[in-house]
Amino acid sequence: MWMSELAQRSGLPVPTIKYYLRDGLLPAGEAVGATRARYDDSHVRRLRLVRALTDVAGMRLEDVRRVLAAIDDPTLSRHEAIGSAHTRLAPLVTHSSSAAQQSRVKDLLDRHDWELAEHSSHRDALAGALAALADLGHPPSDELLDVYAQAAELVSERDVSSLAETDRAGATEHAVVSTLLLEPVLLILRRIAQENSSRRRSR
Repeated sequence: MWMSELAQRSGLPVPTIKYYLRDGLLPAGEAVGATRARYDDSHVRRLRLVRALTDVAGMRLEDVRRVLAAIDDPTLSRHEAIGSAHTRLAPLVTHSSSAAQQSRVKDLLDRHDWELAEHSSHRDALAGALAALADLGHPPSDELLDVYAQAAELVSERDVSSLAETDRAGATEHAVVSTLLLEPVLLILRRIAQENSSRRRSR
């Protein structure tokens, strides 16, 4: 396809696509003459991924470049490529945690046989959230954390299984979009379920 069709299919204006080409975020097309190039479906997929990372995830272009480098690196597994995006989607740690909260997170991971990278930002974010709850006088019990972990594992197994037949770029795009756009659905369903449970108990 020509540049005009690439713009139409990707939903991006031609100047933006040309900028991505110059900046190395989009591979060059097949040269046809001195000033024209032909593009294919791989360019459409790459542009959709860049849009997901910038528009949906709100990533800076330098972070987008790191994610794309991980996807294009043949020495990395698909898990590592997706992890590159997930690492940059981790919530900010807004509350400092104590050694006790870090230990609770470790114990939770051990109970459920979960593995995280040694310096995972998710570990710190969870410890910070637990610390904030404790400071407000509402620390969740281990039993409650286990219930949440079991529910999260059920959801995550469904999420990951849906990526089984997808290539690394497609899987990363899906991980970004589903993480950011489906999380509100998950939270809303939880609140609906809470309202329903409260109504049942009040009868």
